[in-house]
Amino acid sequence: MRSLRNVALSLAATSAMALSIVGAPTGAGATTDGVTHDTGTLPNGTVWIADIPAQWNGTLLLYSHGFGPLTAQDAPDPATAAALLARGYALAGSSYDPSGSMWALDTAVSDQFGTLRAVESGALPARPRRVIAVGTSMGGLISAIEAQDGAGAIDGALTTCGIVAGAINLNNYQLDGEYALAQLLLPGQNVQLTGFTTTSAALATAAELQAAATTAQQTAAGRARLALALALLNASPGSVGAPLTPAELEAGQFQVEFTGSFSTLDFIESGRPSIDAASGGSASWTAGTDFGAVLLRSPYLPDVATMYHAAGLSLGGDLTDLTQHATITADPAAVRSLRETSVPTGRLAVPELDLHTIADQLVPVQQENFYRARVQAAGSASLLRQAYVASVGHCNFSSAELVAGVQAIGTRIATGHWGNVASTKHLEQVAEGLNLGPARFVDYEPGQLTGATR
Repeated sequence: MRSLRNVALSLAATSAMALSIVGAPTGAGATTDGVTHDTGTLPNGTVWIADIPAQWNGTLLLYSHGFGPLTAQDAPDPATAAALLARGYALAGSSYDPSGSMWALDTAVSDQFGTLRAVESGALPARPRRVIAVGTSMGGLISAIEAQDGAGAIDGALTTCGIVAGAINLNNYQLDGEYALAQLLLPGQNVQLTGFTTTSAALATAAELQAAATTAQQTAAGRARLALALALLNASPGSVGAPLTPAELEAGQFQVEFTGSFSTLDFIESGRPSIDAASGGSASWTAGTDFGAVLLRSPYLPDVATMYHAAGLSLGGDLTDLTQHATITADPAAVRSLRETSVPTGRLAVPELDLHTIADQLVPVQQENFYRARVQAAGSASLLRQAYVASVGHCNFSSAELVAGVQAIGTRIATGHWGNVASTKHLEQVAEGLNLGPARFVDYEPGQLTGATR
């Protein structure tokens, strides 16, 4: 029988509350098609939900949802939920603290562990044999932190499309790309890039940068400068498969980043006020950054250089320009706040499997390169495995791929060793056999993340 006495109690603001209060159900016992649905509320207002199949296999999946409305979720999507429930997995998840920012890292880990205690104390028919943390996007960052802090509470973690390089890196490489757009395409103009207090102000900047990018795309010089900014942004190529020429790469990145009724840039900018609200200020900066050194780390450097040469522009000159005018500073208290709540240490307490699509426009796959290095430096490399899916889009996994991931980490927990369970070949075979959608696992090595913690 599992014990939660060793959960990282400092993370749980509700740890001193009686379980009868923490787990007080508000809508327990509804059963549909053999699945019992329970819900309750934690003392801070966090709503939790749980779905337990009649033929429960003894494993509970503790699901952390991504950035967005603070609504309780216990699975990535309905189809995957149905597939997991049909295979006997119990599901649980929370809204996170509804009084907080949508960047919920201030409380999310404690909210999830509070949910776990509540579900274990009342919703489940017995203590689970194992608990697996599962997370999507921002929730993938949460599950990565749970994997380092959850000894005694969880047995393993499946992190999908996770922001595993942490919030400070996320802030900085996004700002690098936006700063390059403003400085190179709108020189001398006072474009607001940080310090947004409203979503409308952030979206106004996105519209300004998007208009400049659309104009720049019409000329060779503009496309070269866009290639540089998009490299700094770690922008997705927008496709998988055959190698792209530098021009094709830039065109695909432009399409992904700037087009559509709500573009990738719109999403990035609209998220900044929430991160700032959670950290208490702006936690991104350009001051002191050597942009030549940053670009050297980019897998897109050869493509950028080719575009500049074709346009007759000086890449060195533009990089010097960016470095000399980089004056944006961060609020030190906000940086400390994000470092404490939203940056994984890499010191894993339980095994973790990461899944990532190789063309993710919101959380670039290069984040996995940075995270692997951090885990290695922390001495936890034996606990981490990473697998990649040849898919375009943020978190664009099939139910087959996600269930295969759950089964893989479950096998690792049960056997105590990885073996070949997280290999591309094994995951592909398992996913194909599930008949739940495409199986696209592929051998892949992500490039370096530009703008990584300075």
